Amino acid sequence: MEIENTSPKPLPVLDPEEIRVLGALMEKSKTTPEYYPMTLNGLTTACNQKSSRNPVVNYTEETVSLILDRLKRKSMAATVTGGSSRVVKYRHTIALNYQFTPNEIAVLCLLFLRGPLTPGEINSNSSRMYEFDDLVEVQNVLEKLATAETPFVKQLPRQSGQKEARYFHLFGDESLVNSCVVESVETKGAPSQLEERVQKLEQELAELKSKFEDFLKEWNS
Repeated sequence: MEIENTSPKPLPVLDPEEIRVLGALMEKSKTTPEYYPMTLNGLTTACNQKSSRNPVVNYTEETVSLILDRLKRKSMAATVTGGSSRVVKYRHTIALNYQFTPNEIAVLCLLFLRGPLTPGEINSNSSRMYEFDDLVEVQNVLEKLATAETPFVKQLPRQSGQKEARYFHLFGDESLVNSCVVESVETKGAPSQLEERVQKLEQELAELKSKFEDFLKEWNS
């Protein structure tokens, strides 16, 4: 008689490039569902946007294509073809793999795209993906993710001068997690309202350009 294997599914070890592409897919599936699954062009733009990203990167489409191949081999992304569009599109599979709820997806996505965050920072930056009722809900989600049979996040030591401890995801390799534990982060001043508006306009312009280029590709195909 065979005994069913009920051991928890291990987490894939993702490098920073894979985490960025996966996070961008997760984000856009919630914030712009009408353009999801995503084209290679749209996904590249999402990876490279200057707002809501830490660090800011400048990937080419060729680079993103190679990263997608790695994610597909790790069963974290999939190709979507067929339908009315002839352009190949891509989607993430993390929610299916681990049965994450919408609020858990929002938390992990922010940690993928922005790095270590406090519960307060998660609450204030999540509204486009998921509207938390309050800070208690955020903390409950983090606690659930941190105490799962296979933990998905880890609480980092509280930094000097900070009231809240930060959390980081555990989908990266051990060195990436350890670097977040020991790092000394410089305190940055909050961006001015003008800077925030400029970043938002730059992001919207880049997204419009990406969507127009995708439209031209479909029109000419």
